[in-house]
Amino acid sequence: MTARVEFFFDLSSPWTCLAFHNLPGLLGRTGAAAVYRPILVGGVFNAVNPAVYAMREQADNRRLQHSWKVLQDWARLAGVPMNFPSQWHPAKSIAAMRFCCALEDDQVALVRFAGAAFVSYFDRQENLDDPAVLAAVADAEGLDGATLAAAAGSEAVKARLRVNTDEVIARGGYGSPTIFVDKNDMYFGNDQLPLVEAALKR
Repeated sequence: MTARVEFFFDLSSPWTCLAFHNLPGLLGRTGAAAVYRPILVGGVFNAVNPAVYAMREQADNRRLQHSWKVLQDWARLAGVPMNFPSQWHPAKSIAAMRFCCALEDDQVALVRFAGAAFVSYFDRQENLDDPAVLAAVADAEGLDGATLAAAAGSEAVKARLRVNTDEVIARGGYGSPTIFVDKNDMYFGNDQLPLVEAALKR
């Protein structure tokens, strides 16, 4: 089955965690397939959306403060534990996304690892930037954490993460998750999944 959905994602985003959890149901209802593409969202922000950093510096920003409440509402609706933010926020996520890129050609393993990593960060409040934590997450999922850590440090995997990140920027993305339907129909965030579903059903 040709994938009609591309899901560009970074593990450090709580909204991506929710969308990752909700996407399989959408795919089941529409009969569509998806391909998961790891990116470094910090690279995206640096290139095209630096306002994210400015907003984080504004402790009294009403929109930001309200977003934490809305995040918990969405998490409750999806049945996803969301113990966030933690002491590790914001995560740089470079190591985590290199782990994901090392698995990108094995989509089943990538989805398994990413799901477990989301739980590690957003439920157990573990450090997403610690390669030892990432290796332990991989081991718990039946993957070889040490081998994966070694692969994540390779120049090929580092380059792949840069290529994926540059690609989503070139295609108009500005954060995580960025979702494409049929290559050029772009959506952003967990709250736009109903629009993704509607597009797939058209």
